Amino acid sequence: MKRLLILFAVLIGGCADPKREAPYTTAQIPIEKAGGFTCDAKPVAYAKGKKATAELAGKLMKEAGATILRWIPPRSAVTMDYSSSRINIVYDDAYIITDVTCG
Repeated sequence: MKRLLILFAVLIGGCADPKREAPYTTAQIPIEKAGGFTCDAKPVAYAKGKKATAELAGKLMKEAGATILRWIPPRSAVTMDYSSSRINIVYDDAYIITDVTCG
């Protein structure tokens, strides 16, 4: 069985063509050229204390440069994953915005 696995690995490895280019690139692209997918919460700090509405959220997304919106209700768990194009709107029980962050 062990010999069969080794033979299989050798045969599969022989199928790889080192000269063939990958169908994708791993090159680093400056954010300015990539479309500016970064969120900046500083310009939308004025929203703290305002009522959370869909209309305000759309405005905040546009002003912050975000493409993803995450509402964070009171007493809820959120993932710690980071997305540079996401705006997080934290609100309380009265739907008043308590914090606006990116990430």
